[in-house]
Amino acid sequence: MKKIILILSILISALSIAQKKPTLFLIGDSTMSNKDNPDKNPEHGWGQVLPQFLTTGIEIQNHAMNGRSSKSFRTEGRWDKVQKQLKKGDFVVIQFGHNDQKLKDSTKFTNPHTQYRANLERYVNETISKGATPILMTSITRRNFNENGVLIDTHTDYPLVVRMVADDMKVAFVNMQLLTEQMEIAAGPEKSKLLHLHFKAGENPYYPKDKADDTHLSKLGAETVAKLALKSLKNLKIGLEKYIK
Repeated sequence: MKKIILILSILISALSIAQKKPTLFLIGDSTMSNKDNPDKNPEHGWGQVLPQFLTTGIEIQNHAMNGRSSKSFRTEGRWDKVQKQLKKGDFVVIQFGHNDQKLKDSTKFTNPHTQYRANLERYVNETISKGATPILMTSITRRNFNENGVLIDTHTDYPLVVRMVADDMKVAFVNMQLLTEQMEIAAGPEKSKLLHLHFKAGENPYYPKDKADDTHLSKLGAETVAKLALKSLKNLKIGLEKYIK
């Protein structure tokens, strides 16, 4: 009987420790999301590869989803699933912008200075209300070199608004657009293709036709972006650094 009680006590203690373990939640779009068939699919979201760079002392829940904006992520109930789980000591990375720009889709588009800003502020406030730490990130850049080898911005005012919200609300901020611009420029117009999805027909069994995708990431691109994000997160000294390898 004493052995049973001891075993139960150990199990309860272990469960209690597990429950206290913080969770890193990721909310965003396809550049961050987990992809199907990771062993065969060349496309990877940078959030998908994060576990290999973090210790087992923190849980990771990647709720980022292809094609979602700061608006549709909430209207589809995806934020509600995160919010219900949030507890003191958790972290939430908030990275939207790519799909907020879609002028032809009313379910996703947001004006950067009004709806988009308000959506970010609401995510931040609701995260803080649960005792968790919000981390605002700008979108990663697109590989968009012109004929002169100059990387051209496609995100207009959205990254600026993220910075403004972070400054005004005094919350953690990572300028992923700057970091990934530096990454693309350092690689150059040709080598930067390796960070994305560029394949000729038949070159990769996953793509029967030519593929030239400058928005989404290859495994190399995802791992490179993840390392850039984690380096900045470590430097922020918000408590997450203790879980970064």
